[in-house]
Amino acid sequence: MSNPVMYFEIGCRSLDKGIDFYKSLFDWHFHGNHLDTGEGGIGGHVNSLGHEPHNYTIFYVQVDDIPATLEKVAGLGGKPIVGPIEIESGWFAWFSDPDGNTVGLWKQK
Repeated sequence: MSNPVMYFEIGCRSLDKGIDFYKSLFDWHFHGNHLDTGEGGIGGHVNSLGHEPHNYTIFYVQVDDIPATLEKVAGLGGKPIVGPIEIESGWFAWFSDPDGNTVGLWKQK
């Protein structure tokens, strides 16, 4: 498997303000907080967690096995942060690389 980037997420304090900003800036089309960036682009969403971190951007890489990938992350000097967590359509996790960048992992159901 090639591990493509599948999705992205933008965290904002105010969901409505975040959606309005990105809709006005890039003319992205929103369905609730999910968005379509246009032909050839990947999908994503704007989110407001209601707790820290309020402001973040993250991309999600598709993997076959999240726990095994998190083990590899740790072996390469990164740190698992969140998950794996099951949601309706799959599982996700976050990790930080050795420089502190946060990256998401995704496994489709």
